[in-house]
Amino acid sequence: MSLGYVLKEGVAGLNRARLAAFTSVFSLFVAVLLVGVLSRVGYNAYEVMQILKQQVEVEVFLQNIDDRTSQEIRERIESESIVAELSYISRDSASKIFQQDFGIGSDALADLQFLPASYKVKIVEDAEIAQIDSLVQQVSSFSGVDEVRFNQALLQTLESRTETLFVIGGAIGAFILFVAMVLVFNTIRLTIYAKRDLIRAMKLVGATNSFIRRPFLVEGMMQGVIAGTAAAAIIFGLFEWVVPQFVPQLGVLSWPFGRWYFLLGGILLLSILMGWWGSRWAARKFIRETKVYTTN
Repeated sequence: MSLGYVLKEGVAGLNRARLAAFTSVFSLFVAVLLVGVLSRVGYNAYEVMQILKQQVEVEVFLQNIDDRTSQEIRERIESESIVAELSYISRDSASKIFQQDFGIGSDALADLQFLPASYKVKIVEDAEIAQIDSLVQQVSSFSGVDEVRFNQALLQTLESRTETLFVIGGAIGAFILFVAMVLVFNTIRLTIYAKRDLIRAMKLVGATNSFIRRPFLVEGMMQGVIAGTAAAAIIFGLFEWVVPQFVPQLGVLSWPFGRWYFLLGGILLLSILMGWWGSRWAARKFIRETKVYTTN
């Protein structure tokens, strides 16, 4: 089968059922547009969550120990794989921080140097709560450590919200894409029904189902190309010009992986795949069910 014939029949299929084809293309367009917007917002929400997780620190308060013991504790903490950064706060530094935080009237208390020296531990981004909790328990048992503080509740909340965001977003996106694929399925079904006599004639002369099916697959993919291109253009214009102009607070949203073409290329590819899968689903089902009647 020549490529020219396949493309010609694919375009002809769009013309035969224009209303159904328009509905299918528009549905695919809305679906991938919403998925694209959800993807970008979700990506930025994930980045925000990661930044907040980086701000969660483990504070190790030391007893009144000598420098050698303090250095040993530092080395043991730094040897842990989930530790990204470690900073030491002396008693004098702690007093200055106390004065800055509480302002006027805190000088007298700061002069008493009642605050202990400590280490602030930053954890790697992909560390799990169980790993951090294990680190806290381990460091608490070190000789010379007075107390270890870690805001476990905050980290648990962040992880829970992140998981909920992805589950809900994924479910919504999957439902939208499924509905769009069903509409592509119905469009191709109508086209096949309109060409049922031609399909029977082709079967009579020996055409295989795969041979007959190819133009319908091209029709579905063309619907995906049209819908995906339109959705990619809208998303690019929306986040590059409209949002920064009218909602400047959201103008800082970044493109996934730092480049616009990753998301837009993914949207176009997803739209083509959805069009192809919907048309393949319909073509396999209804072409196989088209009966050939012969007279003896």
